[in-house]
Amino acid sequence: MQENDALNDKPTRNTGHAAVGIAAPVAVAVVVVAVWQTFVWASDVSPLVLPSPLQVCVALMTERVDLVEAAWCTTCAALTGLTASTLLGVLTAFAFSQSRIVRRTFYPYAILLQTVPIIAIAPIIVISFGRGFHSVALVSLVISLFPIITNTTTGLLQIDAGHLDLFELHSATWWQTLWKLRLPSSLPYLISGVRIAGGAAIVGAIVGEFFVGSSQPGLGSMIQKKAAGIAMDELFATVFVSTLLGVITFGTITLIGESILKRFFGMSLSGVR
Repeated sequence: MQENDALNDKPTRNTGHAAVGIAAPVAVAVVVVAVWQTFVWASDVSPLVLPSPLQVCVALMTERVDLVEAAWCTTCAALTGLTASTLLGVLTAFAFSQSRIVRRTFYPYAILLQTVPIIAIAPIIVISFGRGFHSVALVSLVISLFPIITNTTTGLLQIDAGHLDLFELHSATWWQTLWKLRLPSSLPYLISGVRIAGGAAIVGAIVGEFFVGSSQPGLGSMIQKKAAGIAMDELFATVFVSTLLGVITFGTITLIGESILKRFFGMSLSGVR
């Protein structure tokens, strides 16, 4: 009886935790906006220096069509880069997990992708490949590749020794071990890597658009334009949309990843069955 009550209370507790997880950040945002608005009113600061939240909201409504179009262009470039980085990162991780020599030889070069500032790589890519969509997507690929390589490699290597012994006992082939053991066990790590890479891909696309300029419409180009025109309220609105796009990307990947893991593998992003 007590076990049934505990099982019945579990969904309620999960719902409560989810509600708190949503309400707490929203409450913090409300407080920050309220303090921001109060400061602007009290200090009578110039809108050219710091616009009020109300002015930013007005700019969001006024520029909504341009913002939606720019966000769509940035999203397309980021998703293209993220898709390519996922494929390339998974293939690289497979190679790293199968050979210690390959991993020790090439892993330092993967680290270079993370240590070299993207603001230094972006102009090189734009100059080398031209001002266009492909350059923006390539910048997005470069900045989002490293988290996928590291997370997937970790997942492929951290296999329970008992499971490996069981597969060897049944004379499983390399392909069977990879497909039925290593790949399913590494999925939480891969999805976590894609989650991190999703936000990085948005940043990479925006940085790429910033250097490409008006030849490739997007949030990066719009930020550059608003900053040059000292339209601070519109600049804040564009930055807000850029941030919101990153949050939506992170949340969408999390929901899709959790659904796939729970439905087909009985797992979660924590890797617990």
